[in-house]
Amino acid sequence: MYSTKVDGEVLSFGTSGMLYHSNKLMYDRGTKSLWHQFLGEPVVGPLGDSGVKLELIPVALTTWADWLALHPDTTLLSIETGVYPPSSYAPEDDRRSIYFRYRNTRDTIFPVPKRADALETKAQILGLTLNGQSMAYPMEVLSRWMVINDTVAGQALVVVATDQGVGARAYERSSFKFSLSRTGSGDGSITLTDMNDRPWQIEEEALVLVENPTERLARLPSRASYWFGWYSFHPGTQVYAGSNDVP
Repeated sequence: MYSTKVDGEVLSFGTSGMLYHSNKLMYDRGTKSLWHQFLGEPVVGPLGDSGVKLELIPVALTTWADWLALHPDTTLLSIETGVYPPSSYAPEDDRRSIYFRYRNTRDTIFPVPKRADALETKAQILGLTLNGQSMAYPMEVLSRWMVINDTVAGQALVVVATDQGVGARAYERSSFKFSLSRTGSGDGSITLTDMNDRPWQIEEEALVLVENPTERLARLPSRASYWFGWYSFHPGTQVYAGSNDVP
């Protein structure tokens, strides 16, 4: 997800129907420039050499039940769009969903020239880039660890996931080391505990110290992706395979 505001102007985007490295190219309706969906950058057209880059907004790939428990006032986009029939929006695990077959095959439909065998082509990862270094956290690993304390390019961070690795988020961690304190409470909240046994509440924008809500650790931009998609645009990516034994 990106902010569409550029230099004070709000851009409107559509899908071009074209792919680059098996990834969708968007276009903005104002200049008709083509944009990388994955990088948020214009590549062809009047804005191609402008140096413009859309601001990445952190999101979490999670379940509706988990999200609603944390955010009970959430509004929902209607599937009665008048463009496609509601049956077109079947859940991803439903065989009738549009991309069910694609999600459940090992390879891509179209060629992807930049590949790495560190993970399976369609392994799901949480990817982020800090100080020029990219890191991929496999969802399979996150589903086992739930909380990962790490350091990337000198930046201390913590990655936390809810059930089975979905809903993964990355935050600054300063000099703290975190562990999972509590999940599954009545309000759906998730709490981390630092090495001083102080609880921190997981919120969308930051980790918040419960005893002093003014003390916050900011969320870091990241995205859930297939491994092949992330690696195509971040070929120097390292894959997390360590432990929680960090300073």
